[in-house]
Amino acid sequence: MWNLPNILTIFRIILLPLFVLFFFIDGVAARWITLAIFCTAAATDWLDGFLARKMQIESPFGAFLDPVADKLMVAITLILLIGREGNAWLAIPGMIIIGREITVSALREWMAELGSRAVVGVSTIGKIKTLCQLLAIFLLLIASPAIFGLSKTFGYVFMWVAALLTLWSMVVYLKAAWPYLTSQKNEG
Repeated sequence: MWNLPNILTIFRIILLPLFVLFFFIDGVAARWITLAIFCTAAATDWLDGFLARKMQIESPFGAFLDPVADKLMVAITLILLIGREGNAWLAIPGMIIIGREITVSALREWMAELGSRAVVGVSTIGKIKTLCQLLAIFLLLIASPAIFGLSKTFGYVFMWVAALLTLWSMVVYLKAAWPYLTSQKNEG
């Protein structure tokens, strides 16, 4: 359990309270620290997966904890940004993204119980969605009249692109799982 990829994942979770704390501190320095924490979390997300595969130390604990850490960071960040912005232009894509994460996580858990988790494995669309989502969050975290004024506009655009890709990827996952969801063997 205590290997480098899992330690990096735990580190991401430990960063969350610091992220929230600095998010609520007013000022340019705090905004940059918040951004640095988010970028560190995103980098360690990539790094822990890379190391686990490269070192061939993928573990059930890591397979469980890594997506939990990812979903916590994204959901908490989206909730904080929605609270700060206070408008439907961010709330709607945020709701779509968080709702999809809950739906797909439940679907993957259910498919794993059936021994068919690979049917709803990570897709290319999901990876592109994640990239757009991270870029949107990055831009919205630095958005301030004093810091790169156009970043907010581009942040909103990328958030909507991420939300549309989120819906698309959810449909792909649901379509792949549909035969299992509608199987008469599952009726009880």
